[in-house]
Amino acid sequence: MRFCAASDRALLVYLGEEISLPVHERVLKLLRVLQANPPDWLRNIQPAYCSLLVTFDPCVTGHAEVEVALREFEKRAEWSRPSKPRTVEIPVCYGEEFGPDLDEVAKLHQLTPEEVVRQHSCQSYHVYFLGFAPGFAYLGDLPPALATPRLELPRRRVPAGSVGIAGRQTAVYPFATPGGWRLLGRTPLVLFRGDRKPMSLLSIGDRVRFRPITRDEFQQRVQA
Repeated sequence: MRFCAASDRALLVYLGEEISLPVHERVLKLLRVLQANPPDWLRNIQPAYCSLLVTFDPCVTGHAEVEVALREFEKRAEWSRPSKPRTVEIPVCYGEEFGPDLDEVAKLHQLTPEEVVRQHSCQSYHVYFLGFAPGFAYLGDLPPALATPRLELPRRRVPAGSVGIAGRQTAVYPFATPGGWRLLGRTPLVLFRGDRKPMSLLSIGDRVRFRPITRDEFQQRVQA
């Protein structure tokens, strides 16, 4: 473990230095233990790829005391059993106006668009964490053959439901926002709703599979 003061009331806890499932499993275990037994001073926990940002009440405790407590929580987390991940299937209509970057991604990797779709949808992805926008889940790991840099010039508006890739990551835009990820397709599912419990379709630790669908199925699901 490595600690870094992030503010007068926040401590950043690093549980590794690389993006990998074993490191993220440590993040998840510590997160679950803290959620199950929250100390009085705990105000918020924000997980990421390799770390947790722990916010505390500075009127009750300080950085040194929180570090000691987190080391004890980590010892307990080591012996906890990992929870069984939930698998979420996301239907995607690939290409054309739904995936305007599909053909370019295929050319960059000397693949056909059909092969890009097959590789993108043939495996499951791990939800590392949520950020950028409510319900925006960072999913990994993309097959190495599809690893592609972000666009040099981000789009001013990416439609809600767009499925994109960037580096070794893939994600679904829950809202219409600016974005620079390469867009392969779009899902008719609503990723985030304020009147739904839970509000986000995806949660940290979930597994995600993408299922190719036709334009007709896309329209049917949108109208349902």
